[in-house]
Amino acid sequence: MNATGQSAVFGRRKEPHTVIIARGNEIRHFTIRPWLAAFIGSALAAIAIGYLLATSYLVLRDDLIGATTARQARMQQAYEDRISALRAQVDRITSRQLLDQQLMENKVSELIERQTQLSQRHGRLGPLLERAENEVGAAPAEDPAAAAKPDKHAEVTGSISQPARNYAVASLGADLGAADTRPFSLWSTRTDPLPSDTAADRADKLFVSINQSLKSIENEQLTRISTLADNAYKSADAIQQALQAAGLPVDSDFGKNESDVGGPLIPLDSSMIFDSKVKELDEALDTLDQLKKEARQLPLANPAPGHSVTSPFGVRTDPILGTAALHSGMDFRAPIGMAAKVTAPGIVTKAGWNGGYGRMVEVDHGNGFATRYGHLSEIDVTVGEKLDAGAIIGKTGSSGRSTGPHLHYEVRHNGEAIDPLRFLTVGRKVAQYL
Repeated sequence: MNATGQSAVFGRRKEPHTVIIARGNEIRHFTIRPWLAAFIGSALAAIAIGYLLATSYLVLRDDLIGATTARQARMQQAYEDRISALRAQVDRITSRQLLDQQLMENKVSELIERQTQLSQRHGRLGPLLERAENEVGAAPAEDPAAAAKPDKHAEVTGSISQPARNYAVASLGADLGAADTRPFSLWSTRTDPLPSDTAADRADKLFVSINQSLKSIENEQLTRISTLADNAYKSADAIQQALQAAGLPVDSDFGKNESDVGGPLIPLDSSMIFDSKVKELDEALDTLDQLKKEARQLPLANPAPGHSVTSPFGVRTDPILGTAALHSGMDFRAPIGMAAKVTAPGIVTKAGWNGGYGRMVEVDHGNGFATRYGHLSEIDVTVGEKLDAGAIIGKTGSSGRSTGPHLHYEVRHNGEAIDPLRFLTVGRKVAQYL
């Protein structure tokens, strides 16, 4: 029975779900198919999920909007900060470029001013150097380096030419245009590292090169001026020492007396140093010129160059009487008719026959000095005539108290006869300076 009952249940057909609705006497029933139930369940699940999602969105919307707004604000702030930083960097670079440009303009102006100063010095140094070369002439033998003369004063009065200056300015302008994205300074005042051999570096090198060139020219000017001044003082000192050693008067009080000095230290700039050196050279040349004038007024020349002395100054045996006598001059062997020349500028005070002198000429040279030329065969000057050094006063002969043709030459100071050899010795020593 049990087996029979189980078989009946197992083999029964499964009936679909039925929904019965009773209303009064009306009874309605609906049969629900499985797929319809699945559809309705799915729809209800979808509606529930949508409701939950909508509710969550409404609840979390403000938070999402706030987070999005905050993120956008942070991004905007970051962009604004970045823009501000870039703008500040651009302003800083622009300011440094303007500063560097100003520095460059200042340096260009300085170089142009120095070049103009050198040109002005050229105008001042030209006549002064010509005068120095005329006055000093050859340098003393102990200073051979100073004897070299400048070639057209190029090493002293040189300056940067206008084309070279224009080229330098153009080069700097080109470098500045090529380096407009990076700041630079003219004299290596940059603090930020730049690649090697940039336009700024080239500008620096160009300015340094020009500055060194101008400095070198200035140093050469000062060196040359100092050398000429020293040579002038040496020449003047040599003339003075030679005159003093011979006991001849020297009125000039010159020289750089550095034994008694003092005072506060006041540094000099380039222009003041140059002016000081020029003044020193001018004073040295004035001193040398004054000493030369004084020396040229003295009878230092040889009245008969190339002719031997037959009788010196001093006590000798008289050629006629054979007794001791004072010879007040020097006798030079000279043929009859040789031109007799005055040994220094002066004025003729005597010109004619004068006892034992025969035909004689006396010339006053000033400061108490006078020279006499005796035993002439011919006189070519007159009393009161003004003569230059080397002027012909007559011709040699054997007039007066003489044993043969010769030139009798005397040097007198305030009427007293002096050994002419002293003057001739000094003349040989100072000839190179006169």
